[in-house]
Amino acid sequence: MEPTTKVVLVTGASSGIGEAVALRLAEEGHQIVAGARRQERLDALARHHDNIRVRRLDVTERADVAAFVGSAVDEFGRVDVLVNNAGVMPLSRLDAMLVDEWDRMLDVNVRGLLHGIAAALPVFHQQRGGHVVTVASVGAHEVVPTSAVYSATKFAAWAITEGLRLEADPSLRVTTITPGVVESELAETISDPGARAAMREYRRNAIPPDAIARAVSFAIAQPADVDVNEIIVRPTRQRA
Repeated sequence: MEPTTKVVLVTGASSGIGEAVALRLAEEGHQIVAGARRQERLDALARHHDNIRVRRLDVTERADVAAFVGSAVDEFGRVDVLVNNAGVMPLSRLDAMLVDEWDRMLDVNVRGLLHGIAAALPVFHQQRGGHVVTVASVGAHEVVPTSAVYSATKFAAWAITEGLRLEADPSLRVTTITPGVVESELAETISDPGARAAMREYRRNAIPPDAIARAVSFAIAQPADVDVNEIIVRPTRQRA
């Protein structure tokens, strides 16, 4: 039987969607282990609720992710849900040649996701149950100027998660949450001036990150025989 109170790991939890997911699920009674690179932001998050534990985490380091998952198992005896949320979005045109930023997106958005899956799967297999939730993007379904590499990483995140769903034992549930325009700090990571200005205009109708947290909550609250495979959440005014 699925536990009603779950141990949920959230990556990229120091701001935006990850922070909102941690806060909402903690309020719902789940035990949260929140990971991110910014320790001071994690410490502030932990002060919001007794159900939130925090651990500094760099998802690009495979050993770091393994230790993140292992510490949760050591403390709680199990892990029920892994929310792979960590991501970066330094948009730019390809001819801007910001190769270091391309590499960073691949490292965080793709390798970080794979590191999470690699760390969690043995735990889920041993306990005969678990739930992997990937936060992708509508960028997985469309490409616009400046989004080529970002969209590629988010399509990869979608494809990896869908592949996991097809390959996994039925005791493992797999969900992709696909946000549209959401209030976050992601746009502030854009160094290319043209892409930064375009994104500010694009994000005028953004919805709050709790809208995505509610989608995560819905997916993990379903009974064990219900697998919510993908939820796309956009602002009402977003038509692309």
